[in-house]
Amino acid sequence: MLEIGQQAPAFFGRDQNGNEVRSEDLLAKGPVVLYFYPKDFTPGCTREACMFRDAFEDLQGQGATIVGVSADSGESHKRFAERYQLPFSLLSDPDRKLARDYAIVRPLGLGARRVTFVIGRDGKIRGAFHHEISMSRHVTDVKDLLTRLQGETSASAGR
Repeated sequence: MLEIGQQAPAFFGRDQNGNEVRSEDLLAKGPVVLYFYPKDFTPGCTREACMFRDAFEDLQGQGATIVGVSADSGESHKRFAERYQLPFSLLSDPDRKLARDYAIVRPLGLGARRVTFVIGRDGKIRGAFHHEISMSRHVTDVKDLLTRLQGETSASAGR
């Protein structure tokens, strides 16, 4: 798994609505919350997606853009996003290239781990959270980190 301070690999794709999603464009606006999850419509992944949905306005208010990634197809992502009213992009990673780039593929290539990365505007990893069972911790950890980062930015701007 990539570590804090490492440069985050760039990513590009089309989301569930056919919109182009480029990491460099997102990072120009603020930090990116890139969360990897195993599969659309499974209980844990649905819970996690809905928690990010419910926190969407707060995270967006902290300047962050949320992007979910799994190996599911764009069509599956579209149905998943529509059913659960997900207001953020979901990217398909069918060959797990992005998961490999972020070093989160399970042993023997059996899917990707449930990991959330927070990428700073400078393209560096600011947080990496791996919780397979406690989905709520992903959102809580992201909120806490973004609050800390905002405090650091405010403190350095005041100097």
